[in-house]
Amino acid sequence: MSVTVVLGSQWGDEGKGKLVDILAASVDLCARCAGGNNAGHTIVVKDKGVKKTYAFHLLPSGLVNPACTGLIGSGLVVHIPSFFKELDALQEQGLDCTGRLFISDRAHLVFDFHQIVDGLKEVELGGSSIGTTKKGIGPAYSGKASRSGLRVHHLFDHENFAQKFRKLVEGRFKRYGHFEYDTEGEIVRYKQLAERLRPYVVDSVVFIHNAIASNKKVLVEGANALMLDLDFGTYPYVTSSSTTIGGVCTGLGIPPKLIGEVIGVVKAYTTRVGGGPFPTEQLDDIGVHLQEVGHEYGTTTGRRRRCGWLDLVVLKHSCLINGYDSLNLTKLDILDQLADIKIAVQYKVDGKELPGFPADLEVLSKVEVVYEILPGWKSSIENITSYSDLPDNCKKYINFIESFTKVPVKWIGVGPGRESMIMKS
Repeated sequence: MSVTVVLGSQWGDEGKGKLVDILAASVDLCARCAGGNNAGHTIVVKDKGVKKTYAFHLLPSGLVNPACTGLIGSGLVVHIPSFFKELDALQEQGLDCTGRLFISDRAHLVFDFHQIVDGLKEVELGGSSIGTTKKGIGPAYSGKASRSGLRVHHLFDHENFAQKFRKLVEGRFKRYGHFEYDTEGEIVRYKQLAERLRPYVVDSVVFIHNAIASNKKVLVEGANALMLDLDFGTYPYVTSSSTTIGGVCTGLGIPPKLIGEVIGVVKAYTTRVGGGPFPTEQLDDIGVHLQEVGHEYGTTTGRRRRCGWLDLVVLKHSCLINGYDSLNLTKLDILDQLADIKIAVQYKVDGKELPGFPADLEVLSKVEVVYEILPGWKSSIENITSYSDLPDNCKKYINFIESFTKVPVKWIGVGPGRESMIMKS
């Protein structure tokens, strides 16, 4: 099959970007299928011996490969000013994307008023705040679901767009009160943005199927992760789109039978941002160690991430839903100096084992986590390039994950750079 998929298996920030960057070196098309510029991928590459760091939010990070085309699929919600801001920043860093970046005419639009509403909704929730990035993603997806959203193609019929846009803003004023917003100014701005955007817009269904029919290699880059999925994550502390393998099909218009390898990216420990229960969170020296040594700060928000031990109950749940063919274990080097390493293998409530990851967050907040304790390896693995050279206790950690999930670990991240990835044969 010509379509390979990379998905986050936990709460996001697993380091999907680095694997996408490596795989994109040998693919023709890198596509995103869901989310918006609430995602964040950091790519570190060497250019003529000098390290360069690229921050991706909305654009497919496969664009780092100069021969790879990027596609923003129909399942995304797109803030056009942010699209161009990110594109301009990459161009200024010397990454030329001319003629190789495209956006679906069916993708829904995020406007500045969606971002304002996002903040107002968080204030409204008070103590139950979801902890969104306030990028307007949720309100834009809400508009899509209520059939009142505007899509990319609407930009090219200006009078019709202006009429629909005014109606949308008036509806938000009625719901949230009259916040400060220049409706007419925005209409003028989007007339100009539409002309700049026009060369990038395609019928993405035809575009991607033509690529597949031409035997081109297609890589799908997931955003966020399984535990932030609208249906299968820790609802309501989730994103507003489908982050699963199902979201790949609905977000790009490709059938399941065209999908080949599905790779789940899993951090060697667990992190999350925002609110919601986190059973293996460590609010102690271990948590601080993982935060500081792992540089656990959000690419998009700069927020400090909450940290804890690897949770195999979460990972098993993720494997069942996404059907990973292989795993990419990332940031294993962050555990280098720990004497003992815990792995969560079971949840209990009132002494009884739960059969899976619970839907009810009240239940989740009460679980007793059962851990396996494995010995650490107490040595640096950052410069190791072969699986056989990893310390024995490091291999035992990897083998334990494989045995529990019944999914092979194919890729192992041992450092931040592109070169710091071991492929396990």
